Amino acid sequence: MNVLFFLTPKNVLSYLTSDMTVRQALEKFKERGYSMLPVIERETGLYIRSVRANDLLDYIMKYRLSFNELEEHKLANVNSLWEIKPVSADAEVSSLLDVLLNQNYAPVVDSRGIFIGIVTRSAALKAVKSGEGLK
Repeated sequence: MNVLFFLTPKNVLSYLTSDMTVRQALEKFKERGYSMLPVIERETGLYIRSVRANDLLDYIMKYRLSFNELEEHKLANVNSLWEIKPVSADAEVSSLLDVLLNQNYAPVVDSRGIFIGIVTRSAALKAVKSGEGLK
C-alpha cells in the first residue's frame, strides 16, 4: 500500500511559511488551535521543519518581546526542540510507521523535497482498525 493512501493534502492543511513573523505564526496557531504546524518555504514549497506553539512562546520569553515587537521577528529565527522527520511520497509504509511511532504526524514530500501534505498517526491507525491494513 502506498503512503499517499493516507495523505491529507496540503491544500486542506494549515501550515506556516518561513517568511512569516512570529506574530503571524502565533495568530495562525490561535486561529487553528493546533499545537504544532509544518513550516514550508513560500517560494519553493520545500518542507523546512515543524514548529510548536511552545517554541514561539519560548522565543518570546527568551527575548522578552512585547506584542508589537513580534512583527519584527521572523519565524525563521525560532528554533524548535522537536525534529519532525518528513517521509517521501514513494516511501514504504513500514518506514511511515517507524516515523509515526515517535511523532503525531509525518510531513510528506515529493522527490524534490516539496511539501505535499501530511499523514497523521490517527489516519494510519484508523486504516488498520478498519481492516484496510498497511500492506
